[in-house]
Amino acid sequence: MWPDRRLIDLFKTELPIVQAPMAGAMDAELVIAAAQGGALGSLPCAMISPEKVREQVGLIRQRVKAPVNVNFFCHTPVELTREAEARWKQRLSGYYAEYGLDPAAPIAAANRAPFDATFCEVVEELKPEVVSFHFGLPEQALLRRVKAAGCLVLSSATTVEEAVWLEDHGVDAVIAQGAEAGGHRGMFLTDRIAEQPGTFALVPQVADAVKVPVIAAGGIADGRGIAAALALGASGVQIGSAYLRCPESKVSAGGRKALTDARDDSTVITNVMTGRPARGVQNRLMREAGPISPDAPPFPHAATALGPLKAAAEKQGRVDFTNLWAGQAVALGRELPAAELTRDLARLALGRMKALAG
Repeated sequence: MWPDRRLIDLFKTELPIVQAPMAGAMDAELVIAAAQGGALGSLPCAMISPEKVREQVGLIRQRVKAPVNVNFFCHTPVELTREAEARWKQRLSGYYAEYGLDPAAPIAAANRAPFDATFCEVVEELKPEVVSFHFGLPEQALLRRVKAAGCLVLSSATTVEEAVWLEDHGVDAVIAQGAEAGGHRGMFLTDRIAEQPGTFALVPQVADAVKVPVIAAGGIADGRGIAAALALGASGVQIGSAYLRCPESKVSAGGRKALTDARDDSTVITNVMTGRPARGVQNRLMREAGPISPDAPPFPHAATALGPLKAAAEKQGRVDFTNLWAGQAVALGRELPAAELTRDLARLALGRMKALAG
């Protein structure tokens, strides 16, 4: 039924759909539901501890006999200088005063841990079928250990150059992340955000440049988008934003309302939430301090000082300082259980391809 079965055969899933790992917005519950619908479920691990990874994968294994993808960041940590911290706190001082918060009070550091030897030991222990990375790949010694554990490896490319680099360094498939995609840009060979190509331009060029299967990501939230991605040369798709309004997601009530109200022009690429470019639903901070600000300290330190503001605003039902990562097709999302949504996406995609072929 599917015109390209390379991903289905590679992952041993029913459908060529990858449920995107969305750190902070989901946990094992969404992974399980997406897998029950026939997709490759993906567990985001960048904001949880190794112990939590073990727990979450254990829950998934208990509930479904399906392959699982565990996702990690592999950025190079950068120290936060006192000058950068002071500049950012000064920029946020008005908000602190508005909420009656003490800017001098101790704050827990933002948790965005890169893949390291400890996480690698967890992978070797759990042996997930797939391990995916964001911001390139880990050092070669760690990557060799992941592959020796029998795991398939994926990573995101935002340009053709990055896709070729990933293939040369041993990935089994490339995620072509167009500029429409929600969440952090997977950029690792460039920092030129203004030059990032969209999905429609990126996917066919990546498909021409690499031999491994290509997974299209960005602006794909319904059957039409899936059919278009396959027509462009992708072997499958990665879908994130369409799952955010599913009952299994962990998005807050205020966040769900913002997602429900979102339109085609509601998202922006910003660095003020974490210090690294990412696309999300525009909030008060993005409008007033960004969306791109030279005052934002490097990733992930911008998020640290936002923690108290986020908590205080969310107590009032507001998402002024909450990072609602979402792509440009967020308005196409629906409030359906994730398994049902996954099956419906596949059904509509096959129907669209059949209609076009006829």
